[in-house]
Amino acid sequence: MNPEKLEADIMKLSPSKLDAPSEEENLQLWVQEAQRRLNDLREGKAKAVPAEDVFQRARTAILCAK
Repeated sequence: MNPEKLEADIMKLSPSKLDAPSEEENLQLWVQEAQRRLNDLREGKAKAVPAEDVFQRARTAILCAK
């Protein structure tokens, strides 16, 4: 999900929907997200990035922000 879509989706939420989900709801949401991501990988809509590359990018971003 791109940042613009995420922001738009958040803006649509009413204040009552901003309450934290229950533990069970949270688990269901994470399972759905994991399934969506796996499907995206399998369908070629997303590509896997090695963890070391992700961590290196994060370290670089943190160091550049200082």
